[in-house]
Amino acid sequence: MIALGIILLIIGMVAGISILWSIGVALIVIGAALWILGSVGHAVGGRKHYW
Repeated sequence: MIALGIILLIIGMVAGISILWSIGVALIVIGAALWILGSVGHAVGGRKHYW
């Protein structure tokens, strides 16, 4: 999810499409939150680990 967010962020910046930039930022934030929750031991989506 973080990788997809970075890709959309770069495409949005290069192409000048603000909606892709916004979606990319949202995916990065959500992916980072899930990654942090998974790394501290909380089950995320029924899984012990979230990569």
